[in-house]
Amino acid sequence: MESAAESDGELGTLPLDAWHRARGARMVPFAGYAMPIQYDGIVAEHAWTREHAGLFDVSHMGQLFLSGDGAEAALEALLPIDLTTLELGGLRYSLLLDDHGGILDDLIVARWRQGLFIVVNGATKHADIAWMRERLPAGVALEHCEDRALLALQGPEAFAALERHTTGHWPLEALAFMRGGPFAVAGVEAWISRTGYTGGDGFEISFAAAEAERIAEVLSAEPEVRPAGLGARDSLRLEAGLPLYGHDLDRATDPVGAGLAWAIARRRRAEGGFPGHARIAQLLAAGPGRRRVGLSLDGRLPAREGAAVFAGEAEVGRVTSGGFSPTLGHPIAMAYVDAARSATGTELAIEVRGRRLDATVVPLPFVPHRYHRQGAAR
Repeated sequence: MESAAESDGELGTLPLDAWHRARGARMVPFAGYAMPIQYDGIVAEHAWTREHAGLFDVSHMGQLFLSGDGAEAALEALLPIDLTTLELGGLRYSLLLDDHGGILDDLIVARWRQGLFIVVNGATKHADIAWMRERLPAGVALEHCEDRALLALQGPEAFAALERHTTGHWPLEALAFMRGGPFAVAGVEAWISRTGYTGGDGFEISFAAAEAERIAEVLSAEPEVRPAGLGARDSLRLEAGLPLYGHDLDRATDPVGAGLAWAIARRRRAEGGFPGHARIAQLLAAGPGRRRVGLSLDGRLPAREGAAVFAGEAEVGRVTSGGFSPTLGHPIAMAYVDAARSATGTELAIEVRGRRLDATVVPLPFVPHRYHRQGAAR
């Protein structure tokens, strides 16, 4: 999370601020806003989302819209994405890179009829917008959709709860993972995508901010749904092995070492034409010096960000995300370690409070993903 050193007077307010406080949410500074970290407790909200459906307010995220003649080519000049294969209603994960292949942000691109809809991280959105606008050609416009809210309804019962209030040109069940489209939720126009940050089935719903309380009330009134805060969102994404920008990803990390080389489209690897291509091509050919790995820890004491990772007496890496896994019942962590120490099964140790805790490199994700893939039965 962002630093808690920000004072309440400096924080922005999201459309559901009063709604969260009325439900007893504990509010904390995050990405420049006051946001709920928990309502009934992180572990309880984590477990409820895994079994039922949690409603997360992610309106701090940056919602952008790119349009104009040459918009596709302009975006391909900024991202290692292949937009020629992105169909109407399709979504794709991508990376905003600097000229040396460092990661400025990770984001989602969706194809709308009128242009390209982009969702970026809340803590980096203003820097992202400035970076992109500086490099876009004349005639291509990047709009910051500050008048829109964004809710994430996540969990195995999210579909049942959302479907009761959704109408559209096609049924909600037609959406598979990484697909989206225009719908109405309780009569409110919205863009719904089958995406999320928990590793499970779920939806993200973008709509006019003025309707935020109405939509939150409608969805949270369903028996399957409970509000959930940033704490559960973080523990869920950690179990899913999903990197968090500013922690597991930053300008000092590259897509290959981060395990995100799959996000660099095959055509773009060959053709280049995006920032950092030369360095990334070298890393793809020779391999990175360090890799992001999953670590399973013995005992109950979790390792937190910044903890040193050792192989014998040699420091070989640092933890970037860590915590106790409610689903698995033991601590887990993600870390960057020397590539020579990154193989599954490698025995390492993490220094926590002056102690060395045994840890083993394990495959990511820690908890299997449960996305609703195309053609899957309900």
